[in-house]
Amino acid sequence: MEPEKKRAIEFRYTQNIIIREDIKMSKGKMCAQACHASILAAEAAHHHHKKWWKRWMEEGQRKVVLKVGSLEELMALKTEAERLGIPTGLVQDMGFTELPPGTITCLGLGPAPTELVDKVTGKLPLL
Repeated sequence: MEPEKKRAIEFRYTQNIIIREDIKMSKGKMCAQACHASILAAEAAHHHHKKWWKRWMEEGQRKVVLKVGSLEELMALKTEAERLGIPTGLVQDMGFTELPPGTITCLGLGPAPTELVDKVTGKLPLL
């Protein structure tokens, strides 16, 4: 019996989560912050770009997690994404556990067309 061939999936819509590496967070905290960013950005897309959100949901909600080294880099990405009309979700920690209140930890971009998101994050390294 031949092994089943995997079908290549072309993701037309994606969501990117960008996490700051310059602040100390436990892995669990980092995961929770990434989840916050995903929900915030998805809600923004659902409100402003229903078609993008719907297609992303149908494709399986692709997410890519990336990293930056500073708050300045993160904010520059947010500005560029907003200029291109990409939904964003910026996460500020509440300060209940590991970080001071108001610490900006990560950014969610999209769901949006993959080629559009790649214009903003295409050169960032994976987390």
